[in-house]
Amino acid sequence: MSDTEDPRRRLRINGDLSIPLAEITLRASRSSGPGGQHANVTASRVEAIFDVLASSSLSEAQRARVLARRGPRLVAIAQDERSQSRNRELALGRLAERLASALALPRSRRPTRPTGASRTRRLEAKRRAARRKLERRPPSRDGD
Repeated sequence: MSDTEDPRRRLRINGDLSIPLAEITLRASRSSGPGGQHANVTASRVEAIFDVLASSSLSEAQRARVLARRGPRLVAIAQDERSQSRNRELALGRLAERLASALALPRSRRPTRPTGASRTRRLEAKRRAARRKLERRPPSRDGD
């Protein structure tokens, strides 16, 4: 980001990534949510669309990760409030959450070893099962 660019014109995704609002398409339409008769005359529903393929803010690795997890377009819709500006904030926030979750790297699994107590329990259970099976056998015929 250059020093002359206004930071308020960017959507912060996580600590090291923010995308310019120019890369996000915002569409307003009539809402089916709250507002009564007011909803019939105002376009308060906001749809925020982010085109992953056309974005210059994402690195190739980030782009590939988002494409694999979410596809070529991220869409967030808000029609919770009566105000279009509040719904715009909500839609942008939801879009940022979806993009952040798509970019999140899964933690690598560190293999663990069984505890001493669990090994002891497993071996004792094997001994009990073997003893039980031995006791089920018919008596031997060698003249005891």
